[in-house]
Amino acid sequence: MHVQALVRKVMSKSQVRCSLGSSKDNHSRSGLDDAKGFVTPPSYGTFVIVQISPDAKLHDDLRSVLGDRVRDGDFELGLYGKDGSVLQGQPSLVCLPVDTNEVRQIVEICRQHDRPFLARGSGTGLAGGAVPVGDPVIIATAKMNQIIEVDLENRIAWVEPGVLNLDLTKELTPLGFHFAPDPSSQQVCSIGGNVANNSGGPHCLAYGVTSAHVAAIEVVLPDGSVTVLGDLSPEPSGYDLRGLFVGSEGTMGVATKVAVRLTPNPPAIRTLLLDFPDVRDGAATVSAIIAAGLIPAALEMMDKRAIEIVEAFVNAGYPTEADAVLLVELDGLPGGVEHGVEVVRSVAERHQVGNIRVAADNEERELLWKGRKNAFGAVARIKPDYYLHDTVVPRGKLVEVLEKVYKIADAYDLIAVNVFHAGDGNLHPILAYDSDEAGVLERVHAAGRAIVTASIEAGGVLSGEHGIGLEKRDYMGMLFSTHDMATQDMVREVFDPQGFANPLKVLPSGSRCSDSFGQHVPDGAWV
Repeated sequence: MHVQALVRKVMSKSQVRCSLGSSKDNHSRSGLDDAKGFVTPPSYGTFVIVQISPDAKLHDDLRSVLGDRVRDGDFELGLYGKDGSVLQGQPSLVCLPVDTNEVRQIVEICRQHDRPFLARGSGTGLAGGAVPVGDPVIIATAKMNQIIEVDLENRIAWVEPGVLNLDLTKELTPLGFHFAPDPSSQQVCSIGGNVANNSGGPHCLAYGVTSAHVAAIEVVLPDGSVTVLGDLSPEPSGYDLRGLFVGSEGTMGVATKVAVRLTPNPPAIRTLLLDFPDVRDGAATVSAIIAAGLIPAALEMMDKRAIEIVEAFVNAGYPTEADAVLLVELDGLPGGVEHGVEVVRSVAERHQVGNIRVAADNEERELLWKGRKNAFGAVARIKPDYYLHDTVVPRGKLVEVLEKVYKIADAYDLIAVNVFHAGDGNLHPILAYDSDEAGVLERVHAAGRAIVTASIEAGGVLSGEHGIGLEKRDYMGMLFSTHDMATQDMVREVFDPQGFANPLKVLPSGSRCSDSFGQHVPDGAWV
């Protein structure tokens, strides 16, 4: 399908209004109830898929294209049935293509067999976006990991979706550039996954999320056609279909090449660690720094429990006696950076700061960031499992919502650890638990819903960077009206009218004019 045809379809769909009576009003129920019976949630957090033997003809057709890069062993199916969330499903088959043409052929074969497909990067997503639903074929892009072209003059690099985020930056750094989005999982997350979820990271406070750093995307659409969304011109004409695709979580097709924008390495960087005897003072400092007219490259916050486990893990000199710390990074021209350090120092001193530590060199800077970037893994020091949430609240409501998070965790007998992007109010409450404990997942999910509710009530939104996926799909009604969701679904239908691409993600069932959504699930699944 050509881009012009997509634009025409977007325009025609945008002129349609569904009657409110054509969609279900209750979006708090499980949207899986009225699907064509492929999954049942007997307990919170675990989707139990009734195993259906893969269609032999489907398997043979895919093997004719990919050979032994079609996998159906128990180990592979179990591995690709999970992502970084607490949810789990099971795919029909796993395919490992190496180029766009193979992806196109996989999609065409899936269509011929009425089988949905799901594009997958590294599987580090935390919202269940890569958890298979509906017995799909997994299109794993890990082998599509080439940096195709680096154009320094125009500050663009064409890369395949399986390229790892940090590998790209390591390749660019000697050339004087880097890829700005830097999720905490950047050592293992892929560019394709960053595009799917519109990923952020600590330095997106100043530099913006993934959509700001993608110029164009080559896409295999759900009908099997190949197109390019966006272009490399300074001001592309027409609808921004590139921007529409970024963050669509695989529901509009499969990205096979990505033109990323290159960000120059800053000439000067200063990293500060501020500690506070009260988390309220730390939160007030965040707002005061920005109110002073300074936008740091990164402005991160950790609470006392996070400080303790991070310091035990990395030995970076984090002050374990503090109630909260701020990790502040400034970059730019040397004079401006040094001025920024003095602004931060002055603001912090007015808010009862304890110690102000300025990293002396790059080694110390990297050690401080090692603590922040490994905070999630360090949770294993207190509990073997964790559930990481992602909401955004106004900066002025940080303390209010944090206090509610602690109360919610206490009410459900869980341990809350808070590590988050304070500069833009992007909270990441971690609920630590032991999955071997009977009934704990019910408590974890109930607490998670309560945290989402508290964030929405504070004027926040459902997600800052992790996406909606399965985890928050049935919470969409908290933020959007029935008509809002029907409109969003009509736009998605322009790209995927039959519902083949990553079905039943993001939008709850009942959000479109008809409730069928073309769920292509093999006959014989348990209802």
